[in-house]
Amino acid sequence: MGAKQQGADATQDRWLTMPRTLSFVINGDDVLMLKRDAGKRVFPNQYNGLGGHVERDEDVRSSALREIEEESGLIVHSLRLCSIHNIDAGEASGILLFIFTAISDSRELKPDSPEGTLEWISIDKVLDYDLVEDLPQLLPRIFNFPDRQGPLYAHVAYSEEDKIRLRFVESA
Repeated sequence: MGAKQQGADATQDRWLTMPRTLSFVINGDDVLMLKRDAGKRVFPNQYNGLGGHVERDEDVRSSALREIEEESGLIVHSLRLCSIHNIDAGEASGILLFIFTAISDSRELKPDSPEGTLEWISIDKVLDYDLVEDLPQLLPRIFNFPDRQGPLYAHVAYSEEDKIRLRFVESA
């Protein structure tokens, strides 16, 4: 099959998404969280995992590993896809978010991240922080993820009052 047969040019009347990754790195009983810089347009001063856009020449796994290393300096292992979120923020395009966990044997972080401040936080205490709005629903699910379970699937949208609506597809 050639490139033209993929149908990537059939965009008229289609909803398009941007692929992104989000990863939560675990070391012992702690998770690495990024407190986003106050000057950031997206989620300023809130805690999130590590991640960003999938580049044109990479797959989502490679993107997750690259973003972790770029933002923290860590080389991780046991990368696991935990959830895929289709995010509709009411714009012409949306976001397809691939959420991972990974293990780090090191806690040694690079000194500065242009994205914000990196902090190791106890998994038991992370819900006490000012998290990005969907994380209180997501983190307990992925921190208690059964070993043989495949990824979760979720649809994210916003109400007329601009409140998040996160709907997980429950497996049978």
